[in-house]
Amino acid sequence: MSKLEDLLKPFQVSAFGVTNEPVPISFSAYAGWVKRDYHKPLSYLADHRLELRSDLRQFYPDFKQAIVFLFSYSEERAGLEKIYQDQNWNGWKIASYALGFEDQDYHFVLKKKLISILDTLKKEYSGLEGVLTLDVHPVLERDLAYRSGLGWFGKNSMLIHQGLGSFVMIGSLLLNQEIQTPTPRLETDHCGNCRACLDICPTDAINEAQRTITAEKCISTFTIELFKEAPVIPGHLERGTGEIFGCDLCQDVCPWNKKPLQQTSLQGASKWANYFLLRPRNEVIAELENFSQKGFRRFFAGSVFERLGKNGLLKNLKIY
Repeated sequence: MSKLEDLLKPFQVSAFGVTNEPVPISFSAYAGWVKRDYHKPLSYLADHRLELRSDLRQFYPDFKQAIVFLFSYSEERAGLEKIYQDQNWNGWKIASYALGFEDQDYHFVLKKKLISILDTLKKEYSGLEGVLTLDVHPVLERDLAYRSGLGWFGKNSMLIHQGLGSFVMIGSLLLNQEIQTPTPRLETDHCGNCRACLDICPTDAINEAQRTITAEKCISTFTIELFKEAPVIPGHLERGTGEIFGCDLCQDVCPWNKKPLQQTSLQGASKWANYFLLRPRNEVIAELENFSQKGFRRFFAGSVFERLGKNGLLKNLKIY
């Protein structure tokens, strides 16, 4: 066991890898995806931050090494599956990442954990400094995880780890020193001829040849990112299957997610799953409609649902 592995033990990291390479392997593909407007309506992916993603040194000039972490939420996904088999399930679905991480927005939980890890490393390595990155930062995080040997890009564009599957969140520390020998090899593509994720997507949002997503077709985009838009159902969502926040469909059918889900304890899902999924739909909608805007924010404070706001969440609940 390396010194780094020993230091990380208390933090319940599902997996980690290391790379000294600052330049993303897939940046040209990403830039081409943006040029073809496949990112729309997510304009933040095409502004000045696009160029920042071309090299980690654009974001952190002192970069020497990245430690990349995977945090699994397979247990929450398994808990959701238990609810989906419950006779009281109302037919709505929620992306499982929204229910993990102590019922809080994962950004808050993982930020706190990464800061604690960095503080621990600083005590062990003289002069060490660094910054954390999550999916809110101008970093191609899946590419960074790929460069760290943590998996490959699935046909649905998700990072897939052989042991953990794709139900993982990625967080990283960019450091001004090399403290660990980098992972020696990139992971092989293990998707083969499988088309499960392509065939399950009800909106045909997955581009097989480029292994990318057409954002404006993706259910996750509509239910998470367009909370300020008018509540009009785009034509490509008329075949929706009950998703009210995010979508797990392409991950649910991935063969690489079967084993990690089977290995979980199948504990109950979070309070939010019970709140949204095991009550009559009209009861949930009526309760939310009676919230003031302030009351809504107070009730959902610290959760991923707070960001949607009352109107955005109601938009999602009413489209089915």
